[in-house]
Amino acid sequence: MTKIVPTICRLCIAHCGVLAEVEDDNGRRKVIGVTGDPDNPLFKGYTCPKGRALPELHNHAGRLLHSMKRQADGSHAPIDSAQAAVEVADKIRSIVDQHGPRSVAFYVGTPNAGQPTAASTGNAFMRAIGSRMFFTSNTIDQPGKQISMALHGKWLGGEPDFEQADAWLLVGNNPIISKSAGLPGQNPAQKLKEAQARGLQLIVVDPRVSDCARKAAIHLQCRPGEDHAILAGMIHIIIAEDLYDREFVADNVNGFNELRDAVAGFTPDYVADRAGIPATQLIEAARVFASAKIRHANSGTGASFAMYCNLKDYLVACLNTVCGAYTRVGERVTRPNAMLPAYTPKAQAFPPFKAWGFGEKLRVRGLTDTAAGMPTAALADEILLPGEGQVKALICIGGNPMAAWPDQRKTQRAMEQLDLLVTLDVEMSTTARLAHYVIACKQTLETPGMSQSGEAIKYFGSGIGFPSAYAQYSPVVADVPHGSDLVEEWEFFYRMADHLDLDLVFATSFGFSRYQEAPHEILPLSRTDKPVIEDLYEAICAHSRIPLAEVKRYPHGHVFDSDVTVQPRDPGCEDRLDCGNAVMLAQLTEVFAQDYRAQHDTPAYPFRYIPRRHNNFMNSSGRSIAKLNGNKPFNPVWMHPDDMQAIGVSEGERVRIATPHDGIVAIVESDDTLRPGVVSIAHAFGGLVEEDERYEELGANTGRLVRTDEDYDPITGMPRMGNIPVAITAY
Repeated sequence: MTKIVPTICRLCIAHCGVLAEVEDDNGRRKVIGVTGDPDNPLFKGYTCPKGRALPELHNHAGRLLHSMKRQADGSHAPIDSAQAAVEVADKIRSIVDQHGPRSVAFYVGTPNAGQPTAASTGNAFMRAIGSRMFFTSNTIDQPGKQISMALHGKWLGGEPDFEQADAWLLVGNNPIISKSAGLPGQNPAQKLKEAQARGLQLIVVDPRVSDCARKAAIHLQCRPGEDHAILAGMIHIIIAEDLYDREFVADNVNGFNELRDAVAGFTPDYVADRAGIPATQLIEAARVFASAKIRHANSGTGASFAMYCNLKDYLVACLNTVCGAYTRVGERVTRPNAMLPAYTPKAQAFPPFKAWGFGEKLRVRGLTDTAAGMPTAALADEILLPGEGQVKALICIGGNPMAAWPDQRKTQRAMEQLDLLVTLDVEMSTTARLAHYVIACKQTLETPGMSQSGEAIKYFGSGIGFPSAYAQYSPVVADVPHGSDLVEEWEFFYRMADHLDLDLVFATSFGFSRYQEAPHEILPLSRTDKPVIEDLYEAICAHSRIPLAEVKRYPHGHVFDSDVTVQPRDPGCEDRLDCGNAVMLAQLTEVFAQDYRAQHDTPAYPFRYIPRRHNNFMNSSGRSIAKLNGNKPFNPVWMHPDDMQAIGVSEGERVRIATPHDGIVAIVESDDTLRPGVVSIAHAFGGLVEEDERYEELGANTGRLVRTDEDYDPITGMPRMGNIPVAITAY
């Protein structure tokens, strides 16, 4: 007997509303199918291949059903999850007693986005033991979004509505595939098609004819790593041709003259020569963007992986600001909140605030905490560097450092040196294979779900989140497999704290750093009356704009009344956005002074590697599922056919991809959408360092091509992970 149940896919930030086909398997609910939900008012039947593979993710043979403990010979054996919590807690207490609280670090990966209680409870545990060593994937992904917001400030009226826009700019992002910033994540291809039918002009900056670039009115197919030069060139043209919004700038902006002077050298001819694009095309892009009545610019991970990622995002913010590309008084707010607290949008700036130099100080490269979080790229060094403050224990939740962190050789040395490595996961990932304890967790449909995480992602940058007051709640859809011992992530930290006689205080923020839309939600977790996950959901939503009880009335999700409009500026408010930040403009001056022709001319390493998203995988998750990998679990290197011919390789042959310090082996595939000279590989593949021969089973790890102590950002420590000069030869 089967039934169809509406629920929420939580594999990525989109949080699609889906229908789960659930069968009765000897009294236990088992998910056997997932499709889009046509009755969901926002997604309207849309879902991606990853969402449709949820049954395979829940039921595949490699899934962890019991927590595991590493044995003396390196193998892993099952351990009761409650006993694992006791043993891990005791080891953490011993490490803290011997080395201090800073010796314990915590890492949260991107897949945690669908679990609103996990990271918050983990953070509460870290605070309880006195450690501030809390790291996330954000600082090895797109830290520039928060850094630039801190340096530039934020417009409290919000960004314009994509569905009303006349022009839209995407810089190095392909949201049709990634569902990331830039286009509405609710069937982005369809949303773009509808927008273009009413006249939207899409501008894309990308070295590849990506899915979005293929649909663009203007595609600037540039050299990798020149996004900041293109943005500076667009700003130069807009100012020089008097296309900027004079009134908005006069009323709301500081540093305009400094910005104008800093971009003065980025003329169309200079940028064309540097970025490898026609000057006429750059001019057209600037004019189309600036002349549109409603427009906005966004950037993505691809552009962030090159150098100067903070500068790139800062220039995106400046471009929007000089064009006044924001919502104004009386206009409808794009993201009015539903399961987040109500707030009052205003036609005024939230001023700049400190972007780094506070909180925990790292021992390497002068790095500190930042508006984007602690510098994750330096965490391996913090583990390997002896002395006071050395990290001895690492807890990973929803993350796979061996697949995701840069400099894989260093990462593996760090993982192997730890006195305690604990991962919370649903399978034996590459990192889990090195861990002392692997805590087996429930899959998403085995826990209640709510859409607040998909809504709160708006705090991580513009162009993401729900474009309306949408909300959905889902009770548990599937039971855990018979005989399994699985935990919800928050519960494991609760058990450890209880064993250590620590009080946990669960806290949720609505913004970041000094930018907060509402006060923190604070919930001390009772030690005498253990909560359940629904209690935590109630606490998280205690002051939500739409009460959780009201959201539960709509099992297919609901778009609530959203007549929230931008209010006038507060009387006497003199806060302004800053387009003249001295640090960012100094970096722009540094960029302009570079000998870019010499940088482009690297005959020993003639190709440029850029990363690539895969529609069927969420970073490293899903790679082992045949339905998703198409029986091809490796990541090929895509090359332009002319480049393949030049080095004498054919489709399906192996090549070696080398940098001055390391190399990987991959199978080559033809892709004429790439700019010649540019090669592309999906990241987050590969096994351990010594498993290169298992390429066809595991793929290749592009983190091997990167070193964390070379070409790194001085604020976030993030190294160059794109636009990397490589040599490619037949293998």
